[in-house]
Amino acid sequence: MRILVVDDEPLVAQTLGLIYGRHGFDVTTVHSAEQAMRVVADGPPDLLVCDIDMPGRDGVELMAEFGAVWPECPILVLTGFYASLSRVRACADGLQQKVNIVTKPCQPSDLLRTTRAMLGAA
Repeated sequence: MRILVVDDEPLVAQTLGLIYGRHGFDVTTVHSAEQAMRVVADGPPDLLVCDIDMPGRDGVELMAEFGAVWPECPILVLTGFYASLSRVRACADGLQQKVNIVTKPCQPSDLLRTTRAMLGAA
């Protein structure tokens, strides 16, 4: 299963990449919404994992754009920016795909459990 991780904090993106990679996922990490949309130009991953609070286009804008182009690909929002949760939920309500929210910090086991459930591999 292919996972695209989008987080502007390189250490967070790298850590997520290591967690997913060690559990058998094919993971690509990028640091902006712009990079994410370039990576998926030829096709979507099996799961998009995105942060919300990012410079430039934020994660909510990425969700909306990605969701319009790839409505079959689920989105896992991973954020510590609690003030945006209502915006995230409102955007998710307008999308066709499954969207789940996990708040940072989280345990890798919780992240993996949610990921597998979203991918139907629980």
